[in-house]
Amino acid sequence: MNPIPLFPLSRALYPDGILHLRVFEIRYLDMIKQCIADQSEFGVVPLLAGSEVRTPEGKEILADFGTMAKIAAWEAPMPGLLQLRCVGGTRFRLVSSEQRKYGLWVGQVEPQADDPPVPIPDFLQPSANTLGQLIAELQQNSVPETDMAIAAPFRLDECGWVAYRWAELLPLLPPQQRHLLADGNPQSRLTQVQDILKRRKLLGD
Repeated sequence: MNPIPLFPLSRALYPDGILHLRVFEIRYLDMIKQCIADQSEFGVVPLLAGSEVRTPEGKEILADFGTMAKIAAWEAPMPGLLQLRCVGGTRFRLVSSEQRKYGLWVGQVEPQADDPPVPIPDFLQPSANTLGQLIAELQQNSVPETDMAIAAPFRLDECGWVAYRWAELLPLLPPQQRHLLADGNPQSRLTQVQDILKRRKLLGD
């Protein structure tokens, strides 16, 4: 299996998540142009250390789990700049990685199984209810769908989907993001997220 190009970010991308990117570094411009031409995907991995923008003294440490990103829309407002709207696909485990020309990361990945549709038990319902209220507020404020951080269909009855959407909205540390990506149990993942929401007093009535 050929290695895939990687895009390390301070924020994780999760399955069915929306990612807006401004691409201006040489290492990513060439890679993204190739993905657009081939209609291929690239991998997004959380940065455990280092900066998103390459620096001479910086050392990037990548998490060992990530998510495939599909380019849903793009535009080039000026030379040397691409603006992307990406959608999260399959989770993967990063088996190995290396840096190539201009510092571009590539890696061998092992796809992870998609979440089964696990219904939300009663004790986790507050997480889904509060997320539903947030989505309703965005819709009532006429936020365009392309600008929303959460994309339809809204699967508020599934543990995995609700957990991932909260993981995108909460200010989680890189190790927490990595841990949620690695957890293949949707109910376990939502339980962890609801604990964070409780501690931050973010749950509605």
